[in-house]
Amino acid sequence: MNPSHDCRNLLLAELLGRPASPQATTDPLRPILASLLVGRSLNQGVLPAMLGLSEADFHALWSRYFPGAHLNLQDGPGEDIAELDDLLQLLLEYRAGLRQSEVWLAHIVAYSCCGRNHLWQDLGLANRGELSTLMTVAFPALAALNVGDMKWKKFIYRHYCSKEGIYVCPAPSCSECADHAKCFAPEV
Repeated sequence: MNPSHDCRNLLLAELLGRPASPQATTDPLRPILASLLVGRSLNQGVLPAMLGLSEADFHALWSRYFPGAHLNLQDGPGEDIAELDDLLQLLLEYRAGLRQSEVWLAHIVAYSCCGRNHLWQDLGLANRGELSTLMTVAFPALAALNVGDMKWKKFIYRHYCSKEGIYVCPAPSCSECADHAKCFAPEV
């Protein structure tokens, strides 16, 4: 058994067992938000302790979705990137428009693009499947454009750059990634 995996599962179950507000309970993104918080508590990913959210939004997230004691969250190694606001606007433009959690996730995903690993890792999620769920539920029109199942950070940057008329546009950490050859192989 993997102790980190066991710890993640216990923390996730504890958060999801909390009595959330009615809107939060029915939000299909609640498990993803819980996974983000658990990842941050395990020092996974690049997010700051408040996940890149304003203090008011972070407290609203906790009080509506996971009322009770906060997990111990420390700042990750992420830093601001020049295109942060542009990536945020792109994500907000494509959000489903059904719930507040999409706005929070737009901020969280945009901030996580500063990391040096795959986006799901920089978010502190358990796996790429969680990121695909996040993208499909929160940003369905954008996710639908990813017909080749391109890695999400690469896809977001490609889409952003094509909208801006930039034709050579790898994600900021692609050249350093151990999976560079896989990501930049022809899409099938």
